[in-house]
Amino acid sequence: MRIKNQLSKTVSEANLLVLFYELEIKKSTKEILTCMDEVTQDLANRYELSDIAKIEAIKNTREAYKTLGKSPSSYRNAAEAMLRRIVKGNGLYHINDVVDLQNIISVKTAFSIGSYDLEHLQGDIIWQAAKKGEHYQGIGKENIDIAGLPTLYDDLGAFGNPTSDSQRAMITKGKHKIMTVVYSFSGTGSLAAAGSEYEELLEKFCGVRLSDQQII
Repeated sequence: MRIKNQLSKTVSEANLLVLFYELEIKKSTKEILTCMDEVTQDLANRYELSDIAKIEAIKNTREAYKTLGKSPSSYRNAAEAMLRRIVKGNGLYHINDVVDLQNIISVKTAFSIGSYDLEHLQGDIIWQAAKKGEHYQGIGKENIDIAGLPTLYDDLGAFGNPTSDSQRAMITKGKHKIMTVVYSFSGTGSLAAAGSEYEELLEKFCGVRLSDQQII
């Protein structure tokens, strides 16, 4: 995986944490959902709605979107959107164990995170700004205009970004090889800690350890 030079030059603090592991994807256990409830309650008590855009990772993501020509309010990054749901008292959706653990880490760190089924990806993966006119079918959403968004591509095309992932490599139940990507526009400083916490939760709740991780 690599970051295209144009994106690195435009947003100098754009980096990725990439985690690899294999897991039997299941419905979240009671223990995972209890952890999610505890985290969301803590965040709901800690923040007001007006505070969210000031959180460093959120602020930096919003600035990166502006630099790339994308409205950060019209195309909210996933971490910001989930934090807004939490502060409004709406909580988080329950999807499956991997996505729910991903979302716990996302709202705790304020980094947007995407998880992808490697069986549906081909060839080299590049992170770059999507070109004008590009779209894909988002998960649970209509066709999304991804132009300008910092987007992951493989040999088959675009499949994920910090706002919304495509349906092509979405996580579904069953045994899969997973690639989880933490999107940072704040440099690499906090990514190692996020990776350690993610691995801790995977081992604690799913009995799985990472097979590899990379900071790019």
